[in-house]
Amino acid sequence: MKILALESSATAASVALCQEETLIAQTFLHTGLTHSQTLLPMAQRLLQDCGLTPRDLDLIAVAAGPGSFTGLRIGVAAAKGLAWAAELPCAGCSTLESMAWNVAGFSGQVCAAMDARRHQIYNARFQVDGTHPHRLTPDRAIALEDLITELKGTQIPQLVIGDGAQLCYESLTSAGIPALLAPPNLRLQSAWGVARQALELARTGQTISAAALVPVYHRLSQAERERLAQENTAKTPPHDDSEGRL
Repeated sequence: MKILALESSATAASVALCQEETLIAQTFLHTGLTHSQTLLPMAQRLLQDCGLTPRDLDLIAVAAGPGSFTGLRIGVAAAKGLAWAAELPCAGCSTLESMAWNVAGFSGQVCAAMDARRHQIYNARFQVDGTHPHRLTPDRAIALEDLITELKGTQIPQLVIGDGAQLCYESLTSAGIPALLAPPNLRLQSAWGVARQALELARTGQTISAAALVPVYHRLSQAERERLAQENTAKTPPHDDSEGRL
């Protein structure tokens, strides 16, 4: 099975081509350019360099969330376009679980962390057995204080990965929770992990159509939060302080 995987959930962008569990080619950019400028051209160049077209593929995979709202939308839109044109199925992959696949050769507990701002991280924890990650928690947006409370008292070191790894590592170690930073080359999100998770989804019959592929945000966007706040304010009746007056 040939899988083309896209990763644009944070500041870095990457594209990988895999044959089953074998990485054939990967492109990774962390230059500050917007994903709308880089992601689809990266995919097109990678396929061209490998002498392939989208119709030679079996599956299009993408990191569907959590992550940057804009980055996820760009990645999902690119995946949908490639899949529709070539009439291919898709795999919408968890960004956090894909990161855990990057360190699947490790044995121990993995703590995936992305900086979600507003005093939160996107997080999931995994037990890795040297070949596969196994979930300990669902994907979630969680305050660092709540993660510390969850891990309080553990003596099991947490291997911290993701673009929020440094922030998470500092918070855990300051609270006396044993933690290790993943090596820099394995720390950030990469399309290889997306492809590896996509392979597991394909093996278990969990691929979807391009039409069904959507981003998974895990919390409301700032615009949606502001709109709800305005609606709630408009629904609140004005305070009547005339009672008791003459």
